[in-house]
Amino acid sequence: MELLTTNNVWMMICTALVFFMHLGFAFLEIGLTRQKNTINILFKNIFIITIGLLLYALVGFNLMYPGFADGSTGIFGFAGFGITAPLTEAGVLDLAYNEGYTYWTDFLFQGMFAATAATIVSGAVAERMKILPFMIFTILYVGLVYPIAGSWKWGGGFLQTLETPFYDFAGSTLVHSVGGWAALVAVFLLGSRIGKFKNGKAQAIPGHNIPLATAGVLILWLGWFGFNGGSVLSADPSLTSLTLVTTCLAAAAGGVVAALVSTIMYKNLDLTMFLNGILGGLVGITAGADQMSPMDGILIGGIAGTIIVFAVSLIDKLRLDDPVGAIAVHLVCGIWGTLAVGIFGNLASVDQFLSQLIGVGSYAIFCVITSFIIIYTLKKTMGIRVSEKEEIEGLDAHEHGMNAYPDFRLNEH
Repeated sequence: MELLTTNNVWMMICTALVFFMHLGFAFLEIGLTRQKNTINILFKNIFIITIGLLLYALVGFNLMYPGFADGSTGIFGFAGFGITAPLTEAGVLDLAYNEGYTYWTDFLFQGMFAATAATIVSGAVAERMKILPFMIFTILYVGLVYPIAGSWKWGGGFLQTLETPFYDFAGSTLVHSVGGWAALVAVFLLGSRIGKFKNGKAQAIPGHNIPLATAGVLILWLGWFGFNGGSVLSADPSLTSLTLVTTCLAAAAGGVVAALVSTIMYKNLDLTMFLNGILGGLVGITAGADQMSPMDGILIGGIAGTIIVFAVSLIDKLRLDDPVGAIAVHLVCGIWGTLAVGIFGNLASVDQFLSQLIGVGSYAIFCVITSFIIIYTLKKTMGIRVSEKEEIEGLDAHEHGMNAYPDFRLNEH
């Protein structure tokens, strides 16, 4: 009975830590954008977590864990609306549900992950997307696209049944790239903010509160203890503690290397690059955190830190405007982390690397097509971009009729 309790309590703590990440995302996004759009970003973040949990209860959980029948294609299944816990013959909650944690705990832990995918998109489209189409996109993406994609691996679908199963421990691809692909499509269809590109050159649009952005990153790092630590799906002491060590070292290496590389390239000590390097390291280790040695974790994080600097530069060169660096962090480092499972650690092999490529490609095709259909349809029907006047004066005033800092003079620039 003791093991049962420990596992369940650990999973509950991890659920709380992943929930706390939503505050980290909110702080990071408002910190790296302008004062006049703060309410808008906070509103979106609160909407994502609230609607995300409701949708996951109504349809998402049973889309993601449909219990694929033997011989099915493993692409789509649905176990019915709502959530109902398995009961014993005596009519009480079946505590042998899974490794000593309950059905309810499992639902809540997975539900916290579901909302994260849309949060990634929120940062990328900040300061110029109308709120109603964003809300519609969130409902469709979190309600349908994310759980179907998740079922392919975590729900026992076709990627899990490959000869060498695709491996994604805590979601470098299943969470971060799923959000990252949609962010890429959304930024492409939206266009850049006014003033971001002048004469073909990217102009910095500074965030209004870098201390808050820094707090956001540290909160996200703390939350990742639950994100990766909880993905062990038990309180197994050796696996849990190793996972936390590789996660932490990858974050540290990602930050240090990104700071070094950006300083060498741009001759200034850029705090935002340091912060995104930490996040890149975290995203990079997430696919294989339980399979890596501490040194592997440092290498994977360090390479992610290097990738971040070049990815941010590439995204600017492609004239894609991503205010918070979400595409570089979640998509590019998510792909890197997923492929790294085939290069480093216990699973490293050519066969594993090929399976990782199949997984990355499958999610790329599915997420790009679905997000494009959703966002392009919204663009053609109701429009997705605010007017020039609304963008210049700020979304807080026009979409919400509120000001995040009413006691301070609004800086228009």
